[in-house]
Amino acid sequence: MRVGILGATGSVGSATLDICRRFPDRFRVTALAARSNGKALLALGRELQAEALCLTAPGEAFSPDPETRFYRGTRGLLDLVETEQVDHWVFASSGTDAIEALVQAIRLDRDVSLANKESIVVAGPWVLPELRRPDQLRPVDSEHSALWQCLHGEPTLRLRQLWLTASGGPFRDLPLDRFDAVTPQTALAHPVWRMGPKITVDSATLVNKGIECIEAMRLFAQPMEKVGALIHPRSQVHGLALFQDGSCKLLLSSADMRLPAAAALAYPDRLPLLGQGFDFPGPEMWDLRFEPVDPIRFPGFTVACRAGQEDGPYPALLVGADEVAVEAFLSERIPFVRIAAVLDQVLSSYDGPAPASLADAVDLVEQGRRRARSLCGIPEEVRLR
Repeated sequence: MRVGILGATGSVGSATLDICRRFPDRFRVTALAARSNGKALLALGRELQAEALCLTAPGEAFSPDPETRFYRGTRGLLDLVETEQVDHWVFASSGTDAIEALVQAIRLDRDVSLANKESIVVAGPWVLPELRRPDQLRPVDSEHSALWQCLHGEPTLRLRQLWLTASGGPFRDLPLDRFDAVTPQTALAHPVWRMGPKITVDSATLVNKGIECIEAMRLFAQPMEKVGALIHPRSQVHGLALFQDGSCKLLLSSADMRLPAAAALAYPDRLPLLGQGFDFPGPEMWDLRFEPVDPIRFPGFTVACRAGQEDGPYPALLVGADEVAVEAFLSERIPFVRIAAVLDQVLSSYDGPAPASLADAVDLVEQGRRRARSLCGIPEEVRLR
């Protein structure tokens, strides 16, 4: 199978590449894309003998090998998907730049592994109707992959409730009177997962879990009231599905992003990973404690879920506002506790229409960014991080 990976230098892209390296007889990586870090992208291309590379960030110097086809910018990302003969595209990048490329990959009837929240949260109403067949799109985020696997063969009309799990991040047990002292360094010390700074802070506020609930609402065609989250400190259970007869399916595994990547790439097969450095948490280690999300400790989760319940323009506004608020915190322009307040103010102040097109939805992301910049006191000419 010819595999192309967008976001190849990030954590999910790296997990996917590890699976491809382990099974070279099944997966051949032929196309790679990254936003920046051209040096790492070029090294990967040479190692894997990729036929095509794409770098989307403007301005970064990059000198690919002469025999390698090279694409540049967001338009280049679309050209990469349209031109290269790839059987399975992995969308592991963050942000909205890859949405058009995702739609085109679906229209070309390619299989897609998806770990890009924005594509579904912002553009789901326009992306999902393009799907040509069941399971053409396979979630790679651990929670959505878990629910996808739990729902195989289950008509969704039999569902009562879906739950995504959250470790609770570094501040699950922090006394509430110490939240004012949270620094970027402490917020980035996630107890379970190793991720980029943006998603790590989102995991500390649990905004990411609210955004993931919106994503699950769209992916599995459920109303928001049927999608929720539970605190599960050990991160062994990744998703739960409760059915109308009172039975519940859950997926339990090690907290390892290579597992959902493998499930998506190899579907409907399962790869023989045990005994190859992959561990299963034995019964003596199972800890099936679950707790509700505390709205006082995690107000950002409540704000994000409200965006999903009201839908329309609010998920896109949330995505843009959160991007800026997190970067403002990491740049020490606002305190940690201000992040949720900024999101709430952005959503509450909007009085415009719902998006009528994909372009409208993407524009709302930018509106959310602009409103958040104003609330964070960031001049328009300043570019964070």
